[in-house]
Amino acid sequence: MMKLNETGMSQEVFQKVIDSVEEIKELLSSDLWNNIFLNCSKNEVLIFWLLFQKNEVNMSEIAEYIHVPLNTATGIVNRLEKNDLILRTRSKEDKRVVLITFSEKGMAQFRNLMNELMRYGMKVMNSLTQEEMDLFFRMLSKVKDVLRQEKTEETTVKKVRKITIE
Repeated sequence: MMKLNETGMSQEVFQKVIDSVEEIKELLSSDLWNNIFLNCSKNEVLIFWLLFQKNEVNMSEIAEYIHVPLNTATGIVNRLEKNDLILRTRSKEDKRVVLITFSEKGMAQFRNLMNELMRYGMKVMNSLTQEEMDLFFRMLSKVKDVLRQEKTEETTVKKVRKITIE
């Protein structure tokens, strides 16, 4: 009988996942591994992605896109600006609006990361047969379905956090 661990998968499958992650970690080039974006938080990476898509955004758009309050988005943008990865400028149409764009350094680093990821992605895709690619995309679809279901369950069962006031 197969023994399940705390993740609900067999110990054998769990060990294969751990071994694969460790092996991939060691196989990644030092250039990619040391890239500054791999040291960024999820929200910082999402901001980079939003800037890549839109070129210029305001603080409200960032807060909405990463699903955080405006003051949290401001703190994240402050860190990115401090690291010279983004620029803040005032809108020419409305001086009250602050616009966020990539700095030259930020855009160069984002492009480098995307190029490296595309290079790896193309090597992997080129090594797959059509049947394997079809299977990969079917599996990816299932992963998205599971994540979508989890998100649906999260929103329908919002947990109320109780704070004890003394």
